[in-house]
Amino acid sequence: MTTDSPQWIKSSYSGGGGQCVEVATNLAASHGTVPVRDSKVSDGPSLSVSAAAFSSFVTGVKDDTLGS
Repeated sequence: MTTDSPQWIKSSYSGGGGQCVEVATNLAASHGTVPVRDSKVSDGPSLSVSAAAFSSFVTGVKDDTLGS
């Protein structure tokens, strides 16, 4: 289900150490963006990146090819 409001999620790999980000992937299909925010400041600003850029970033992390 896609809504106009971000549905923030944090990685299941997050260890709760306070250095995490949250993403709202529910907006990718309808808006073409993925908002990202600091998990410690839930009412703070967010950065929206294109869905394509976010997908490339996730692929690079999984393939260990960032910065190559």
